[in-house]
Amino acid sequence: MTAILSPLSPAEVNARLSAGKAVLVDIREADEFARSHVAGALSRPLSQWEQAHLAVKPGGDVIFTCRSGARTHGACDRLAARIEGTAYVLGGGLDGWAKAGLPLEVNRKAPMEIMRQVQIAAGLLVLVGVVMGFAVAPGWFGLSAFVGAGLTFAGVSGFCGMARLLMLAPWNRARVA
Repeated sequence: MTAILSPLSPAEVNARLSAGKAVLVDIREADEFARSHVAGALSRPLSQWEQAHLAVKPGGDVIFTCRSGARTHGACDRLAARIEGTAYVLGGGLDGWAKAGLPLEVNRKAPMEIMRQVQIAAGLLVLVGVVMGFAVAPGWFGLSAFVGAGLTFAGVSGFCGMARLLMLAPWNRARVA
């Protein structure tokens, strides 16, 4: 049986948060949360959900969010299982929140999300492989094939070597104060 998270509009969520009657739980990964989030939201990444500790006042509503709402919808069983009573979801996620003109805390100095970095790097490598394959030598097509094989392996296994390498890049390392 699939659990249901009752949707709330961004305006309804904002009203409940402003009244102190709810807690917003952001299930995106820490790098995504660092880049932008709703003020006061709790960061509880879905990848660490079973270890997450929710501090919710008795009688308070729990509202989940992600970027667009798709991740929250896909994990509604896992999310709702940890909440007593009705759980809610921010309709449209942070994208819907921003479209409604509600404020986000944005840190432009935080690194871009790792998966976006992977998409950019993989896309550029495939493009370089194709262009060089036509312009220089057919052997360059192997670069595109290698990247495609790596992405396929990442999708099947859940291990992305390119993401691991990018996490070691200087711009993705935590800065020491």
